[in-house]
Amino acid sequence: MPIVLKSPQEIALMREAGRAVAEVLAILAWEIRPGLVLRKLDDIVRREFAKRKVVPTFLAYQGYPARVCVSVNDEVVHAIPDSRVLREGDIVSIDLGATHNGFVGDAAITVGAGRTSPEAERLLRVTEEALWEGIRAAWAGARLGQVSAAIQAHVEGNGFSVVREYVGHGIGRSMHEEPQVPNFGLPDQGLVLKKGMVLAIEPMVTAGDWRTRRDSDNWTVRTVDGSLAAHFEHTIAITGGEPQVLTLP
Repeated sequence: MPIVLKSPQEIALMREAGRAVAEVLAILAWEIRPGLVLRKLDDIVRREFAKRKVVPTFLAYQGYPARVCVSVNDEVVHAIPDSRVLREGDIVSIDLGATHNGFVGDAAITVGAGRTSPEAERLLRVTEEALWEGIRAAWAGARLGQVSAAIQAHVEGNGFSVVREYVGHGIGRSMHEEPQVPNFGLPDQGLVLKKGMVLAIEPMVTAGDWRTRRDSDNWTVRTVDGSLAAHFEHTIAITGGEPQVLTLP
């Protein structure tokens, strides 16, 4: 699939989708607490997306049965919000996509339920920092490997591991477009970033082994060793200057 460069008008439409994602993610984060039934988060997305007149991108995507991905503790990504109840100290990764006028915004955050352990707090902080390290490297004329290497260096420099089996991606009229955006690699490798590219940068980071396995539901991805995982993501546009983050409120 060729890489599709977006016009300023298309990027503006993606910004509207991204704003809806950011606003609803903030609402979901506020709801995270011990005792919460995970399915409630899907109900909130249904209600809030309807208010904003955006479509849940994830629902029915390749058969996915919910509007939002909610992954807890050792779950890395793609877990389904169900009847599970959060406990004190759980960490919760929330991945959300919205479609507006045919364009997609995609972002993720990880938050704690109640008081979390120092290790969990440091994992969340380092993962979010790594996302911003990658964003700061995403300038027109840079190689994609500079983004990947910046993320990997920050994660591994802090003693954590970067998941290699799941990566970021181009995004636009489809949730997954070219190119793939790894969170690891060498700075002198990869394609040259061009104005008009739109990327979803999303480090997935573990406190232990980087390898993952998939549950029998064929969706939930978790760490092989049961270690904690965190996930942060923004959709960004490559511009003539600094990258534009499209998934901010």
